[in-house]
Amino acid sequence: MNSLSLAVRDSSTMLRRNLLHARRYPSMTLNLLLTPVVLLLLFVYIFGDVMSAGIGGDADRSAYLAYLVPGVLLLTIGGTTIGSAVSVSVDMTEGIIARFRTMAIHRGSVLIGHVVGSVVQCVMSVVLVGAVAVAIGFRSTDATALEWLLALGLLVLVSLALTWIAVGMGLSSPNAEAASNNAMPLMILPFLSSAFVPVEQMPGWFRPVAEYQPFTPAIETLRGLLLGSEIGHNGWLAVVWCVALAALGHLWSRSLFARDPK
Repeated sequence: MNSLSLAVRDSSTMLRRNLLHARRYPSMTLNLLLTPVVLLLLFVYIFGDVMSAGIGGDADRSAYLAYLVPGVLLLTIGGTTIGSAVSVSVDMTEGIIARFRTMAIHRGSVLIGHVVGSVVQCVMSVVLVGAVAVAIGFRSTDATALEWLLALGLLVLVSLALTWIAVGMGLSSPNAEAASNNAMPLMILPFLSSAFVPVEQMPGWFRPVAEYQPFTPAIETLRGLLLGSEIGHNGWLAVVWCVALAALGHLWSRSLFARDPK
């Protein structure tokens, strides 16, 4: 068996292992998924009219729902990848990785299994949150089939980039609790973006924070694809951010994983 076939076989085994773990211990996934759903319902039904009027329109809850959904989908991805950091940290601290190192398996398959499993969970979480959004009135009637496909591709690319960063955070953390805390910026950054209000409506001193971070161009690109708003330079910025973060996270994770365990 050549090295590529071995890598594919072992990565598939590790992917199955991680998905089985997620199925047997769903509490963390449900807790991370519950947060964006609660925020979606809270901002739409409690603050929807006020927020819609505050960003320059009429008091229209449905209009704010359309504005809010792309940001909540990105928030969902950020929250789901926290589970990846915790899962990797648990593997590193409970000794299973040391056992894997003694077995005749492809060395990178452990990380690949975690990453692909996390991307699958991110996509499933996005679909569930999107279903809730549709159930309460979100519609994207102007988006073409190509735009829907590009939107899905962007969500997968963001999931891949954030997962590699989360894996690196999990590998660098001494325990699962530290991994959860270290990965919290992946869920906090969407709150500091254009997810809930436009960048133009923010205080002048805070706008650079919201504008020059990875979530804002991704959110604006997703809005453009689903709602027909202007994408401008946000499209290529989102792709550049995702590729850069994925490459950085991959190199960081491989470097940490290659170290001999203490």
